[in-house]
Order: sequence, then structure tokens, then C-alpha cells
Amino acid sequence: MSQSWRARLRVITGDITHLNVDAIVNAANHSLMGGGGVDGAIHRAAGPELLDACRNLRRQDWPDGLPDGDVALTEGFKLPARYVIHTVGPVYARTKDKSHLLANCYRNSLALAAEHGCTSIAFPAISTGVYGYPFDDAARVVCGLMAEVLPNYPELHVTLCFFSDQDARAFQTVYEQVLAAD
Repeated sequence: MSQSWRARLRVITGDITHLNVDAIVNAANHSLMGGGGVDGAIHRAAGPELLDACRNLRRQDWPDGLPDGDVALTEGFKLPARYVIHTVGPVYARTKDKSHLLANCYRNSLALAAEHGCTSIAFPAISTGVYGYPFDDAARVVCGLMAEVLPNYPELHVTLCFFSDQDARAFQTVYEQVLAAD
């Protein structure tokens, strides 16, 4: 398998709502109606049109809410990004492995971005905030998923956008460990 995917993955610290990419991923809740953290920041930056679009998605496609690991697409409205890809990460449970659901957030977001002709996509750290997913565990899931799936999308450049330098460094450490084990 080609390792050129590594050159198309970058790690940064910053505000995902300011990134000039084709799509940003929103770590949404099931309701798609906005919330705290990155979800609230994206809704505020995109403007009220995003909430209207999410209401329409709920009404038309997801009346019971967006399930864990699934994705939905809206326009970016006032964001620099053309699209927002909404995904719901799993709430961490020590007694039940939900890594496949977390991986699906990334896998399905990449597929949807490619389907819509995107060449750049930015992700926040899905499920690592109030959903309680341990950061190192989540980073291992993301690294493994990118190594598995990103080679299938040679046109797609991925930015992992972290809120703090500490999180970006922690991810980089896990990333280097995963690559060394390869």
C-alpha cells in the first residue's frame, strides 16, 4: 500500500471555522440543532441558515436524529468551507468498544466529501470532548483509519484541526507511534 497518504495529512491547532477547505466536519449531536464545543462554534460562524438546513435534514431524512457514525451534508453558508459534513461520534463507554462507530465518522465523512468532489477536508477531534472518548484511544482509531482509507482517495487532503497545541502534540505522538509500528 502506498504511503503517499501521509503527505496529504496535516495536523494543526486553530479554529476550524476559519479554514479555507472544501468541507469541514462538524462533531454534531443527534438532533443536528447545534450545541456546545465545535458544534456550537460551527453553527455560530455559519449563520442561522445552517440551523434551517439542519432542520430540513431532520424533517426529510433523519426524523429520529442522525445515528452515531452516520453523516449528513449541508452548505457551509457563511463559512469559508463550501460544505459542512455533520457526524455524530459515540459517547465513550469503558465497558463497550465503540471504536468502529468513531472510525465510521471519519470513513463516512471522507466518502461523502469525495462524492461531492471535495479535494480538502478538515476534522475536529470527534468524541474527545464531552462525549468522553480518551484522546489517545481516539487518536489510534483515527491514525489506523487514515492509513486504511486515505489511500483510496488520492485527490483528498485532510487537515486534523485541534483546539489546543497540547492536543495536537498528543495526536502527533500517537501518530508517530502508529507509523513506527507499521
